[in-house]
Amino acid sequence: MKAGYLDFDEYVKQGEPDKKEKAAIWRTAIGLQAVDGLQTSEYLKNTARKHIEGEIGIDEVRELIKTYYLSKTHKESEADEKQEADKVSANITKILSTDAFDFSAKGYIALHRRIFEGVFKHAGNVRDYDITKKEWVLNYDTVHYLNWEDLYRALEHDIDRERSFSYKGISSDALISHISSFVSGIWQIHPFREGNTRTTAVFSILYLRSIGFKVKNDMFAEHSWYFRNALVRANFRSAVLDIDYSPEYLERFFRNLLLGEQWDLRNRYLYIHPTKEWKVQPKMMEQTSIDGIPEQVPEQVPEQVSDLLHTSNASIINLVRLIGIGEYSISQLMEALVLKHRPNFLEYHLNPAIKEGYICMRYPDKPRHPRQKYLLTPKGLALYGELNKDK
Repeated sequence: MKAGYLDFDEYVKQGEPDKKEKAAIWRTAIGLQAVDGLQTSEYLKNTARKHIEGEIGIDEVRELIKTYYLSKTHKESEADEKQEADKVSANITKILSTDAFDFSAKGYIALHRRIFEGVFKHAGNVRDYDITKKEWVLNYDTVHYLNWEDLYRALEHDIDRERSFSYKGISSDALISHISSFVSGIWQIHPFREGNTRTTAVFSILYLRSIGFKVKNDMFAEHSWYFRNALVRANFRSAVLDIDYSPEYLERFFRNLLLGEQWDLRNRYLYIHPTKEWKVQPKMMEQTSIDGIPEQVPEQVPEQVSDLLHTSNASIINLVRLIGIGEYSISQLMEALVLKHRPNFLEYHLNPAIKEGYICMRYPDKPRHPRQKYLLTPKGLALYGELNKDK
């Protein structure tokens, strides 16, 4: 279950219109937390249900969450992560529940403040230093973000230019290309210390609504991490590696979102050095079955995984099976494997898997990051697929 958003499927599929709309917004708000590897608490999900059922308003939801965490005496990094995810999800739900939208640089900055109110002390403040971020999808290289002195001016320029753009009479391909370029551009400016991608996602949803699009909430709910990695690829190039800017991955996200296409949005296609079977991102196409109901079938069948993926280390195989397409902290992995001695876990399980290239850190440049999680590399994902091919 991805970040808890599937908890509200019953409302989305069968609920009354008002409940269906609320549940769809909650799914998006909760799903966006996956951008930073966060998951919401059961308390948030139960409280959200009361909001969907009409028992309480969104402001009451936010107040209940605030009181809930004020009453907790035991502090730990995992609890802090859930607190952030809960509060931000409730804030985003409130924002997406209204059509109010300020399409300006000031509005974009104010949106960050509203999303992270009660979470970050620097909510709504533009960063005052330059940044780099190692990305696993770039094999731990970084996008070159805008220098901090020019942030506001660049944000104002991009939004003013978009405001004057006319979509009248352009083709769907040109439309998708233009929207992708605009969203990619404001993301690359990266005005904030933290929460940049979540702010860009919410801003994009509100903007697309404001110009008449009916945005499918499930795209951001289910594919928020792909959205972020696609933004990374759209803003990265390297003459040494013979890699140019690659906006096509982000365009495929928006093609699914706005045109109803069926590109396979999995992060493994975005890695700059993909294994042979993940070099070509397939588009699903409709094929009519015997009874006339459209079915989704892939345009290509992946090739067999190379023998180079093989490992006889049972501990590595167990970790690969466990992690799958998710990401986990050390404590979560140890709990799932029923292990209690951390040094032994690191020496005989995690470190060998990292050394052999099956597992990587979410924050490789900050090994002691308070939100550090572990996930499969493309090599690990390929092995995971091989292990599960019969399923």
